[in-house]
Amino acid sequence: MPMKNRAFLVLFALSITMLSGCAALQSLLNGAFKKPTMKFKTARLANASLSDATVDLVYEVDNPNSLGLKLASVDYAFFVEGKQLVAGKPRNGMNLKSNGKSELVFPANVKFADIAPVVTTFLNKDAAAFKAQGTLGIQTPLGVLKFPLEKEGTFPVPKIPQVQFQSPRITNITLSGATVEFPLSITNRNSFPLPVAGITGALKVAGANVGNLSTGNLGMLEGSGTKQVTLPLTINFASAASAAMALRSGGNAQVSMTGNLTSDAQSVPLNLSQLVNFKK
Repeated sequence: MPMKNRAFLVLFALSITMLSGCAALQSLLNGAFKKPTMKFKTARLANASLSDATVDLVYEVDNPNSLGLKLASVDYAFFVEGKQLVAGKPRNGMNLKSNGKSELVFPANVKFADIAPVVTTFLNKDAAAFKAQGTLGIQTPLGVLKFPLEKEGTFPVPKIPQVQFQSPRITNITLSGATVEFPLSITNRNSFPLPVAGITGALKVAGANVGNLSTGNLGMLEGSGTKQVTLPLTINFASAASAAMALRSGGNAQVSMTGNLTSDAQSVPLNLSQLVNFKK
């Protein structure tokens, strides 16, 4: 047999052997590799204020194989109240651990002014509707496996803190005026922390304008927590006759404040009116 034909037959035989070997290897992989599963866990808020929040959609991937896997692709769109927002990729990188579950967090920043023309209208809702759609690709020995990211649901809208007067205390009183300490109680009605940059407002006692109160930056309110702050104010009786009568006699008087509560870059109106007991 000529050398040329002999070489051709050798190459042909090797090709057949390699193809059959690849087929056997593929069959082995098909039998040994177990397809991962993915499920939606929750939608939660992170870094929330009254101006915006990060909405985290959390998925869980269960990889039952002894080898780690990697994300190959993420095609993801996120909508709130029907409006599409910018969505990010998982923060924890592209690796999925072996023989266990990995949490994938898809973050999206939601600016409330982009959702509703009046932010306070949006903040008075209990929950906002979201929709996620897209696909997740996981690189495996069998190629890239695609998983749907379709999900609809709701997430809690941040609630405006509750502000209340406690009993004011008259620390000094003269014929011309009085110094009064006004305690404020600020309660976070959310289960997550909320920043409060400050509370400011014009104060009335017994219907008379007596001055302005300002808390300064209150920092972060813990979830479901309450912060107390006491604000002193000197009241001139010459410009507030009705307040003078109420403070001199002691007892109960109507106190009101009209102003704003600021959280991050968002200010919301604050209107308080309470019958409180003045203590000496």
